[in-house]
Amino acid sequence: MTVATTDDYIEQHVGSALQQLARLVRQPSVSSQNEGIEAAARLVAGMLEESGFDAQIFPTEGYPVVYAEAGDGDKTLLCYNHYDVQPAEPFELWNSPPFEMVERNGKLYGRGVSDDKGEIASRLAALEAVRAVHGALPCKVKFVIEGGEEISSPHIPEFVSEHRELLGADACIWESGGVDYEGRPGLTLGMRGILYVQYTAHTMSRDAHSGSAHLLPNAAWRLVRMLNRLKDEDDRILIPGFYDHARPPTADQERLLEQLDLDEREMRRSYGIEHFNRNLTGMAAKEAVFSPTANIAGLSAGYEGEGPKTVIPAGALAKMDFRLVPDQDPEDILQKLRAYLDDLGFGDIEVASLGGERPAVTPPSDPVVQIAAETARAVYGKEPRIAPLVGGSGPMYPFRAYLDVPIVNCGVGYPESFVHAPNENIRRSDFILGTRHMARFVQRWAGV
Repeated sequence: MTVATTDDYIEQHVGSALQQLARLVRQPSVSSQNEGIEAAARLVAGMLEESGFDAQIFPTEGYPVVYAEAGDGDKTLLCYNHYDVQPAEPFELWNSPPFEMVERNGKLYGRGVSDDKGEIASRLAALEAVRAVHGALPCKVKFVIEGGEEISSPHIPEFVSEHRELLGADACIWESGGVDYEGRPGLTLGMRGILYVQYTAHTMSRDAHSGSAHLLPNAAWRLVRMLNRLKDEDDRILIPGFYDHARPPTADQERLLEQLDLDEREMRRSYGIEHFNRNLTGMAAKEAVFSPTANIAGLSAGYEGEGPKTVIPAGALAKMDFRLVPDQDPEDILQKLRAYLDDLGFGDIEVASLGGERPAVTPPSDPVVQIAAETARAVYGKEPRIAPLVGGSGPMYPFRAYLDVPIVNCGVGYPESFVHAPNENIRRSDFILGTRHMARFVQRWAGV
């Protein structure tokens, strides 16, 4: 049968696929708050079994991992996804309940519809279409769906290392993906690593009246002065040895960056800004993804309520994420950070690691990348954007390091999906296209 028949099947059954997505959205699964995680794992395993997979739930020291497999053949495709989502707060900014999928004007709203429950439902729908057209899956397909991605997947490296034989595959389809502002599909070949830390400063046993500010130490000032020593005005991180292992892009990666169309104007419009950091533009803006970052993600001290309160804060807190590039190691960076603060005289400031992941990339020359690009071009009718590295992070490293598997993606999102924000959404049309791309990839890769 022809590929068009698979496309037709997906179009005819999109209602059923979206019902499956609605089931997933209705189940809260907020890993940072341990809300609904066990129930979500059971739901995902049940849905996989309903789709003809043999599913198992593996406990870890953290949240459970759902593993499933089906099909047979000379090739094995591994799909990585996660069932956990970000917190929905602030609830008052949602236009509909976050854990109820609602369709408005061709858009589907709900926490996780894009990141990443939409892709779980899309992939199951794609594989159902392939099975319906060919009578069976033309290759073995494995799923590993975890519940801690949004908290940096702390137990996935150990899980993948311990289950190398079970997870062994010839290629891997990663979570995330979709289209850009022009409707061009995007392929991601790598992700930056991350080190997420929390700083805590204590200067007194209790808060004090600010009339004594000439005598008593202020924890907020202590913390701000420390933060100010971490990078300069050109965004250069000042930790000694920080850049020692940072690898620049290869020649192949540089070529992809040159071909990458970064819609600077639309991106600035979307975020309501006039220019990027350091006025980056053109090739420099595209190459910046290979530059590590130190980002203050949260800052808190003293009185933050309505109206005045004259107080000297005894404690202050800041959260920071360092985005890392190949071949940086979060453990190495954490040690260098601690040593640097000690040398500066900030040994009193506590540094707690809240998670870390190493960066990983797939070579642009891998045949799997070419197949993903060819099938994307056929489905979307546009040239795909192939990014050698993206700014976000995920547990890609153990899959590359322990399984030696090439990784690409196909997804259902778009730039206004509001991932991690209120009113997260996807467009019905993108869900259909992402599902068709997944089906086409499986067929082309399996040679049917």
